[in-house]
Amino acid sequence: MELLPFFEWAETSFLGYIGKTYGGVYATFGQSIHLMALAVLGGTVLVTDLRLLNLVLKDVPSEVVADQAHRWFRIALFFILASGIFMAAAVAQRMYYNDFFWAKMSALLVGILFVFAVKRPLLKGNHSEINPTVLKLVACASIVVWFSVAATGRWIGFSG
Repeated sequence: MELLPFFEWAETSFLGYIGKTYGGVYATFGQSIHLMALAVLGGTVLVTDLRLLNLVLKDVPSEVVADQAHRWFRIALFFILASGIFMAAAVAQRMYYNDFFWAKMSALLVGILFVFAVKRPLLKGNHSEINPTVLKLVACASIVVWFSVAATGRWIGFSG
């Protein structure tokens, strides 16, 4: 399936037009919201995973940390996706040819699938019934996956 026509359309869409024409809107509603949501998402991932590794919040049950953090994770993910679509629309054709964009989209897909298909279902139960090694492996895998998303996303800006 050829995606270039979709990216060409996205750049000429209303979102693409606004993002290209009004730099202040792009910076305020695109980049600022994206960065704030990234901070929240990263914080939720780290606090959950570091708790599963028993490194932080040892006095708070890991179930409570995981449940509360996941609520904020979902909110942050929504804002990341919405602002990311807005920002990408303004430079859609350039993103289409950017290998780091595709690496980030792949890593993001893996991260989302990992959270909603592996991590969240596992952590919905009583954590004391889960092998501690499994909890630590899930936490380490989560950190690696989300670090990959962040690193590839950051390289989009460096790659032109």
